[in-house]
Amino acid sequence: MTIWWDMDGTIADLYGVDGWLDMLLARETTPYENAKVMWNMSYLARLMNKAQKAGCKLGIISWTAKNAPEAYCDEIATAKLNWLRRHLASVRFDEIEIVGYGVPKYQFKHSDDDILFDDEAPNRKAWHGQAFTPDKMVEILKEIGR
Repeated sequence: MTIWWDMDGTIADLYGVDGWLDMLLARETTPYENAKVMWNMSYLARLMNKAQKAGCKLGIISWTAKNAPEAYCDEIATAKLNWLRRHLASVRFDEIEIVGYGVPKYQFKHSDDDILFDDEAPNRKAWHGQAFTPDKMVEILKEIGR
């Protein structure tokens, strides 16, 4: 089983960055770099690591900006990887997929047991399986890590 996390709006508060949309339209990576955390990240990292020790794989599936050219997508991917290194440094993700805006996340699902945490309802619905809102993360990870 792989446990997948979306980033923006799930673990990274991209939408809380003042002027985030204007910055994305101006092809800036600042919102991805400066997004605040949405959780106590050291606690979340401990839960992630416990789940991994229990046999789960850990993955990130996150989109770049809508209608972004390839060079900007590459810059966004770098910013997101740096954000993960800064805020979840102790977590060794098995997979990190930073893909174009709108790429169906279910394409990265390996098995029917895979779990997705995502703030967007259409992504959860399209997952056709265990997909949850971010507020369920701690509860589910605690159960998996027992």
